[in-house]
This record gives sequence, C-alpha cells and structure tokens, in this order.
Amino acid sequence: MNSPRFQPEQESIALRVIWMLLFLLVWQVAQLVLGAVVLVQLISRLVYAAPNAGLMNFGDSLSRYLAQIGRFGCFHSEQKPWPFADWPAARPAQGEGERAAPTPPTAMDKQEPPL
Repeated sequence: MNSPRFQPEQESIALRVIWMLLFLLVWQVAQLVLGAVVLVQLISRLVYAAPNAGLMNFGDSLSRYLAQIGRFGCFHSEQKPWPFADWPAARPAQGEGERAAPTPPTAMDKQEPPL
C-alpha cells in the first residue's frame, strides 16, 4: 500500500498553519501586554500631565508588531514577524505624544564616574 504523499505546496501550508497557531498564542499575550501599557500610560498621563515617552514608544512598536502578526495570519505577507524579522521601530509621536514626558532617569544614570 502506498500512503499518499503531501505535495510541496501542502507541506508549506501545513507548516504555515503551525506558525499561525503559534503566532495566535503570541498575539494573545501581546494583546494583554498592550492593554497593560495603555492603562499605565493613562495613569501616567493623569499623574504627570503628560504621557511617558518610553511607554509611548514601546506601545507603538508593540502595536506595529501585532499588525505584522495580522498581516502574516491573513496571508498578506510571507514574512514571519519577530523573532524572524526585526522588532518594529516606533514611529514619531503625533498629537499629545509630541510633548511627552521624558523617561525618568534610572539608578544607573545617576552613578558617578569612577575616579
């Protein structure tokens, strides 16, 4: 008995389905992270009267990453999202984000140079 063999086209679609399922899980986690960034950014805006620049840039790059996953999942692109491609860069801020509060300095920024 000969077992039916997959055609190369069917093999690639089977592999793509596996990638799509994996990226669906990544999408769910990234969506939760983006929701948390939105809430923290709202709190930052209320407390400091300006959005946090670091959160703003991370939120934008994360939303662009979600768009990459969507394009791959909808067969609009053959390019697999990160980690197979570069992490998307944040775009320049528009509107209220243009006057964002700078990211607060960390303890590493405050260290004095060695003598």
